[in-house]
Amino acid sequence: MSSILPLINHGHEHFGENKVQEAISKWENIKQDFKNIKLHLVGNLQSNKVKSALKIFDYIHSLDNLKLAEKISKEQIKYEKKVKIFIQVNVGNEIQKNGIEISNLETFYKKCIEEFDLDIIGLMCLPPKNAGAANYFLMMKKLIKDLNLKELSMGMSNDYLEAVKHNSSYVRIGTKIFGERV
Repeated sequence: MSSILPLINHGHEHFGENKVQEAISKWENIKQDFKNIKLHLVGNLQSNKVKSALKIFDYIHSLDNLKLAEKISKEQIKYEKKVKIFIQVNVGNEIQKNGIEISNLETFYKKCIEEFDLDIIGLMCLPPKNAGAANYFLMMKKLIKDLNLKELSMGMSNDYLEAVKHNSSYVRIGTKIFGERV
């Protein structure tokens, strides 16, 4: 936490975490002391962790299936808290990655807003490694325009400059700032 407080004191307000339990242990007290902090879940969210996630996160960047959408919807009603959500898109059609296939994106998006009343603000992607991220970022830019969304969550420490060129709203550059995870 000592590495985060200087950033907070300098005025940085948005932070990301990959894991729900780790975020709770790190951020619960900080968020009580600094009400302006917005916490983003950038890692995978399992449906059994939704209750805990809603307690601490303001944004979820990894909505990737209908079961999860339904669970978030139900829990938001219970907690009377609505989080901002990004749909994770599997832009490279990679079997090992989560995310909605592009061909199913529009239907999934409509169901999320019409049936589950989720606050979908944008799309998120993790392009295939070593495949040239620019083409995937360009594709995402087109997809948010087609869905009339505003926000893009894309780009990590290795490709964030390219993501910014393609209008990414949120980049994940923890490794560049804090170093490799141990």
